[in-house]
Amino acid sequence: MSPMNEFDHLKIRLKDIKDATENFGVDMKIGGGGFGPVYKGKLTLSSGRRAVVAFKRLDPRFGQGNTEFWKEIMLLSDCKHENLISLLGFCIEGEERILVYEYLSRGSLDRYLSNPRLTWNQRLKICVGVARALTYLHDPRMTQRRVLHRDIKSANILLDAEWTPKVSDFGLSKVAPANQPRTYVISNGVGTPGYCDPVYIETGFLCKESDVYSFGVVLFEVMCGRLCCEYRNGQLINILVPRWKICCDKNKLDNIICPGLKEQINKDSLVTFSAIANRCLSRSFEVRPTMAEILKNLEVALEQQNFNPENSALLEIAKLAIPPISYTSNQELHSRLTKGILIDGGQTWVSVNKNGRIREMISAVKCVSGGWFVSDTADDSRFSNIQSGILYYGFKISGRTQFLTSNVTYTVYLVFKCDNMNKDTHVPFKWKLNSETNYSTSCLTLERGNGWLMSRLYQFTSHRKDYDFGIEFMLPTQYSRTMFYLEGIEFKPMEYVD
Repeated sequence: MSPMNEFDHLKIRLKDIKDATENFGVDMKIGGGGFGPVYKGKLTLSSGRRAVVAFKRLDPRFGQGNTEFWKEIMLLSDCKHENLISLLGFCIEGEERILVYEYLSRGSLDRYLSNPRLTWNQRLKICVGVARALTYLHDPRMTQRRVLHRDIKSANILLDAEWTPKVSDFGLSKVAPANQPRTYVISNGVGTPGYCDPVYIETGFLCKESDVYSFGVVLFEVMCGRLCCEYRNGQLINILVPRWKICCDKNKLDNIICPGLKEQINKDSLVTFSAIANRCLSRSFEVRPTMAEILKNLEVALEQQNFNPENSALLEIAKLAIPPISYTSNQELHSRLTKGILIDGGQTWVSVNKNGRIREMISAVKCVSGGWFVSDTADDSRFSNIQSGILYYGFKISGRTQFLTSNVTYTVYLVFKCDNMNKDTHVPFKWKLNSETNYSTSCLTLERGNGWLMSRLYQFTSHRKDYDFGIEFMLPTQYSRTMFYLEGIEFKPMEYVD
């Protein structure tokens, strides 16, 4: 089967394209590149939907021909990713070779590099999207083929109305085996000056790290707010990449960062971003990171940029942790707090649920009074000390929370252990709030693990992070000689999922 037959379902008539572009009218032209001019127009797709699309018309004088034409069709028909340009069809009639793509209204990234209104946060999101696309091309999950783009540059990164990036222009791409730790393809050096891996240009050895170098140049362009090459009268006069790398090596980023961006950038985000960009430009293949590693670092840089330590309850809690905890992003901080930390001299335990709601537990040593209790230890407790004793009389729990989440309904539990008790019975406590007259009997026990039981007392909706509580407990006479171990009082959001 010939390539034309295999992809026949994508074929579009030349007449329909001419109608859509007003016979390739000047007013319909939106750009051009190494392949030829690009036009836009409305076209009825095979699905019956009418949409604005982009037509890339091959001009043989630009040096690309049938080989590049079919390569792009075959690659984009096989590779599907939200950050890759979508091929909608093609036309091959007579001398005409036309590729039809989804239309991306904002055009290419190179148009916006110097515009400070393209915020650092938006720039990071664009870089993350491109990194996801290249990770997909370099490390496919479903096939044994690795796609090497060979012409990564800001002009080949297109943007839709929502600033979602799409990698385009696969005419120079190479396909290589993906089941090897490093893929080398020997070929004549091609690409765009300034972006092309110098080792590839000198030796002809192409590998996935060559794309990494080119993407590193794009990352510096995004940070510096300008193209990597300077031209005069259409002639290349200077490549800025070596100077950018020297400034980065010497920690002189202020000399090259786009002036309109400096005030926007979180310091930690800049450190993470510039470090991974600099590694991409390493002379040695072995030092350059993989696309998966680049993606991870860019996601951290984005998280750091969005991390607002001011007015953050999580940060306030983290500062009090015993022992201190370290973190570099919201995500990492949240992950640490979901496991729970000790604060307040080790007498309060705090954790965060998946919805960001605070769960707080106050140790019995801090809040229990009355009764015949002594300080004790338990290896399986959240606290270093608990209260233990035989309850001849009642006892009281009182105190104040510190970190409850506002406008959340909490359930209050007494956490304890006791000897010789059937876990299927009601908890043997009677209790009342200080403001009440009559005692209530608590509900069935819940097992937390390691023998600790949770007695559900009551519920309330928090209106602020600090909540004053006072509860009195008494014990029926049949439990008057039972040994009890009190761990503390816990305030648990109703939606909490362990």
